Amino acid sequence: MTEHFTEQAFIPLKIAILTVSDSRGEDRDTSGHFLRESAESAEHQVVAKAIAPDDVYQLRAIVSRWIADPEVNVILSTGGTGVTGRDSTPEAVLPLFDKEIDGFGELFRQLSFAEIGASTIQSRAIAGLANGTFVFCLPGSTGACRTAWENILRPQLDIRTRPCNFAQLIPRLREQ
Repeated sequence: MTEHFTEQAFIPLKIAILTVSDSRGEDRDTSGHFLRESAESAEHQVVAKAIAPDDVYQLRAIVSRWIADPEVNVILSTGGTGVTGRDSTPEAVLPLFDKEIDGFGELFRQLSFAEIGASTIQSRAIAGLANGTFVFCLPGSTGACRTAWENILRPQLDIRTRPCNFAQLIPRLREQ
């Protein structure tokens, strides 16, 4: 099934991007660069970008700062979602969620299975809502970021996507 688009005007979202890596600097951050370029090509505004080591407390501090900022609508993180000892993005971010978006990880792994087979089982990609901000935690590979962006994030962050999308929910996320 493909998405349908309405004639409604596009509304750019404000996105923060976090690369989780113990070894990559800005010059080798291919996944972070891909996400920035993709978001900007889709006419969203990247309002913050950071690279942090795979440390639960450093990651939690950065994500907490961004979810407290009313100018950030979406956080995209890349890296730290595997199963090795240093992979700690889910452990850092899950306690911050008000609500998990379980279908994101499920759909990501389904799409990824078609591309990389059973290796997708090693991904702990997650998503949720925290203080009215969407948070998506993606694997560190550029290919995985491309799969998530092209098949899930780009259409869901576009208010014109029908029958529904995440972008249309943003005005109502902080209501109680």
